[in-house]
This record gives sequence, C-alpha cells and structure tokens, in this order.
Amino acid sequence: SIFTADAPKPIGTYSQALRANNMVFLAAQAPIHPQTMEVVRDDIAGQIRQVLENLSAVAKASGGSLADAVKVTVYLTDLANFPLVNEAMKSYFKEPYPARASVGVKELPRQTAVAIEAILVLPDGV
Repeated sequence: SIFTADAPKPIGTYSQALRANNMVFLAAQAPIHPQTMEVVRDDIAGQIRQVLENLSAVAKASGGSLADAVKVTVYLTDLANFPLVNEAMKSYFKEPYPARASVGVKELPRQTAVAIEAILVLPDGV
C-alpha cells in the first residue's frame, strides 16, 4: 500500500495506491485539501487543479510521476466541464498523453464535481 500525507487520507476502505510489479494503480482523487481534509469549493478549474495535485503527490509517493501514467479515468458530474479538464491536464501531462476515459456521473462522494484516477507503469528498477 502506498500512502502520502501530501494527498488526502482515504475516506473509506481503500488505499491511495497499490503497486503490482512495475504497475501502480492510483485511487481516484477528489478535490480535497490534504492538510485540512476539506473539499476545495473553488470554481471547477480550482477543483480540477487540486485533484491533479493530489494525484501527482500519490504518483510521487509511489516512486514515479504523472509522466508514467498510461491510463487516466476522469469522472465529472457535468460533462460541460470537460474542456477545463483538457486545459488543466496540459499542465500535468506531456505528450504522448496517457489513454483516457471520461465518464459523466450523477454524483461523487462529498458532493464534489470531479475525481480522477490513474494507472502508472514505472520504469524497470524503480
């Protein structure tokens, strides 16, 4: 199990991430500030940035980074916010971008608007 205080503590029965050989499965992150455990209630762009910061912190704790992401899944309560996700992801991911699925959902835990999970493949020896 991978854990970092730089991302929110799990709010349920799951790990922030698990490693299997050179693959790391990162749990979906919500726009929760890791120190206060409070939901970031900024505009949706601010929520997306917080989610990506949390995801980045967990990737770092695994020994990798978001540059090692091969698959990302985005959950949005309003797919009209999809362009904002695209814009924010340019700051956290570089080409070639990971494969991605985007899913519209009715609701997310703690009444957040976005959650993102990822799968990393770490280089040999990491």
